[in-house]
Amino acid sequence: MQIFPTEFDLPDSDDQPVDNELQLLLPILLRAILALLWADRNDWFLGVNLGLYYDPKQPAIGPDGFLSLGVPRVRPNGKLRLSYLAWQENVMPQWVLEIGSQKYGGEYDEKMRDYANLGILYYTIYNPNHWRRDRHDSFEVYRLINGRYVRQPGNSVWMEAVGLGIGVEAGTHEGITQDWLYWYDEQGNRYPAPEDAIAFERNRAERAEQQLEEERRSRQALLEKLRQMGIDPDEL
Repeated sequence: MQIFPTEFDLPDSDDQPVDNELQLLLPILLRAILALLWADRNDWFLGVNLGLYYDPKQPAIGPDGFLSLGVPRVRPNGKLRLSYLAWQENVMPQWVLEIGSQKYGGEYDEKMRDYANLGILYYTIYNPNHWRRDRHDSFEVYRLINGRYVRQPGNSVWMEAVGLGIGVEAGTHEGITQDWLYWYDEQGNRYPAPEDAIAFERNRAERAEQQLEEERRSRQALLEKLRQMGIDPDEL
């Protein structure tokens, strides 16, 4: 009987440190958006710089982000994942994200071949700083068709199998205003980020306060008008 290693037996990453802050901020933002959008679902997991093991005899690969559907977001034992073991989860991620590095990391060849061989359906490369060097566009989405990745046009790009679109749009996250990756619906409408939700609630509270103030002023004006007519409002 073959005994497979568990996540406690294996390193939790590919031991390659991120070389820019964006490689952390972007996938964390995408995960936070899904946490709002799919708050009532427990059938998804978005890993951020987490070791992805596809073979017990091979080292982990480390996408900047990956999304798996059909696995529990919160596992029955309540423990967080140390890494992602495909033979334990029984699901290969359906989407992976790579963010361009200062030193070329094989995003357009070696990693692309690896992800295609694993059968990962969608592959997004975001390369805002080094796309000219790499002779590619800054934002590219690929779909696996007959074992090969085929570039998908547009911004945003709808990914039918995961029920999400992904695209680039200017926004503010953690006080930083620049282009970010966001999730979209099939019609191209962007799903709100945590900052959007906070701003919406703040605006709603301000509108409610303004409405109360307007009602108070209207009541005061009515009372004053009654007094001018010689009517004591307290006796009504």
